[in-house]
Amino acid sequence: MTSQPPASLPAFHNVLDLPAAIGRLQKAIGIQTVTGNEANIIPFFRSEFEKLGLDDITTRDFLPGRPNLWGTLRGAGGGRKVMIIGHTDTVHVRGWSERWAGDERESPFSGAIVDGEMWGRGASDLKAGLCTGISALATLKAAGTSLKGDVTLAFVGDEESGELGSGVSGGMRALVDAMKTGEVARPDFAIYVEPTTLDIYPAHMGFMIVDITVTGRTSYVGLPEKGVDALKAANAVLTELWRLSDRLAAAGDHDLVGRAFILVTSIEGGGYIAVPGECRLSLLRKLRPGESLDTAREEIEAAVMAADLHPDIRVAFVYPAGRNHPLGGTPLDGDPTHPAVVQLAEAVRTVRPDRGRILGGPFWSEAPFLADMGIPSAYFAPGDIQICHGLEERVSLDEYRDGIVALSAFLADYCN
Repeated sequence: MTSQPPASLPAFHNVLDLPAAIGRLQKAIGIQTVTGNEANIIPFFRSEFEKLGLDDITTRDFLPGRPNLWGTLRGAGGGRKVMIIGHTDTVHVRGWSERWAGDERESPFSGAIVDGEMWGRGASDLKAGLCTGISALATLKAAGTSLKGDVTLAFVGDEESGELGSGVSGGMRALVDAMKTGEVARPDFAIYVEPTTLDIYPAHMGFMIVDITVTGRTSYVGLPEKGVDALKAANAVLTELWRLSDRLAAAGDHDLVGRAFILVTSIEGGGYIAVPGECRLSLLRKLRPGESLDTAREEIEAAVMAADLHPDIRVAFVYPAGRNHPLGGTPLDGDPTHPAVVQLAEAVRTVRPDRGRILGGPFWSEAPFLADMGIPSAYFAPGDIQICHGLEERVSLDEYRDGIVALSAFLADYCN
């Protein structure tokens, strides 16, 4: 890159190679990366890193055959460092082809463009974000903008849940280890490219999933007195859990994230012409920033055991979704007034006056791993989380374009 002053915002618009950026996203969507298959896309992204002239390009398995990828655009020195991070894996595509049979969107990997939007699995979550990061650096290069600070692109796997034995942030854990050893430099600010419709999320909810098994004793339907009804016990358990949820909601709202609650997501039980001997239920506990997962566990178990249960009822708890904490994912409690958050919001509003709002994320993703290291972070990218994971996943190409320009302007400002 030449040593010219940062280009103005109109110049970034003018030098953005939009057809190349759209083609880049279309190619990324065309590569199947359902969790466990992240390796499929690494050669493509590595070639993009090489075209940008990134230094220290590294492909490293976090599990056998499942790699992370990172590389750094070296600045001239003396500037602030930024990491642009996101996950390469997507959720499954079951039902997609059936939903769109006979339509140009029939393949979840087509990257079909319909009415100004690109469709396909990962379009919003979050290949648009990954390609925004690459395209922003390409735009800076085309504009002749020389940064003082470094920009690292770090693409990790294993973020999405849903595939057996996967989705426990294996890629993020490995990247954190590389930062702790100094192999990857710690940034001054990190942008995780989950879809935010170009708003900025410095905070988000925490979560815990709890699987509860209620065990009684089955008995033939004609002799119910010989059994202990697990379904009846589960009803008492549910009553106490919903009472606890009401108390959590009444405890108040976080300014960005809102209230805490318990959502029972499934229940299964019963017997064939018999007293139900077992009932299983699953719930999600949303945490506000400032709440503790350990305390949340104690409250749930205490509520369940406070239910009016037969002495022979047994209750077991399992916490299957440990992330940056053994019990789940901690809330992100970032500073909405942090200079980087404010600068990013201002850059977005210059491009899109209706976006760049500083809000709280209605999801959990992996920025808390960075927060645990003291690294300020926020989420920002094109795409709408409300349509991710389903059969309507797509991203607005206008939003994608504006995200590239805004990120280019932010990097030119913040890293200089």
